[in-house]
Amino acid sequence: MNREEKAAVIDQIADELGSAEAVFALDYRGITVAQIGELREKLRTSDTKLRVAKNSLSERAADQAGIAEIKPMLVGPTALALVQGDAAAAAKVLSDTARALRGPLAFKGGLMSGSLLSAADVEAIAKLPSREVLQAQLVGTIAAPLSGLARTLNALIAGVAIALGQVRDQGLVGGEGASASAAAPAADDAAAPEAPAAEAPPVTEAGDAAAGETEDDAAAAAESETDAAAQDAAASDN
Repeated sequence: MNREEKAAVIDQIADELGSAEAVFALDYRGITVAQIGELREKLRTSDTKLRVAKNSLSERAADQAGIAEIKPMLVGPTALALVQGDAAAAAKVLSDTARALRGPLAFKGGLMSGSLLSAADVEAIAKLPSREVLQAQLVGTIAAPLSGLARTLNALIAGVAIALGQVRDQGLVGGEGASASAAAPAADDAAAPEAPAAEAPPVTEAGDAAAGETEDDAAAAAESETDAAAQDAAASDN
């Protein structure tokens, strides 16, 4: 590889390091070329590229990408897993492959979101749920309180509607019930019959007799007065 070819490889690795969301460094000592090929195929599902290059080229690429923190891991046979997608899924593939191979593949550490990772940190990331699972759990966590709030609001609205319906039916608010209630007293007043006029008490036989006696007494009194007047006139003549 001449100088121009090396420069091209360094630029390519630097671009991949700079755009990667996470970088995992692995010791691939003892792994075969066929096994590396299989591992690359598995990593494609998480949008991860496995880069195997000389440490000197990777160091220069790390300097060029501004992530010199990873240079201490570039000792011995080192492969770089450059993650563009789900870091947890990529770490899980690497961890499962290491267990299946029983030793030839081991984490050295890594870098994610500007934070340096140890080998134990990468193993811990490998045990995390995938991004899809975490998103589903987050959606479920957020949706649960909202669903409860919606059910509570629906119950409150239904209760208010029932109460207003009962008030309306009882005629306590404006509407047909209130109009009917207001019109009822007027209708009752209009329908009430007038009180009958007081009738004169009937004249009984005793009453007729009393009336006759009164008239007789008046006539007798008049005759007495006439007789008295005649006597007075006679006395005057004498």
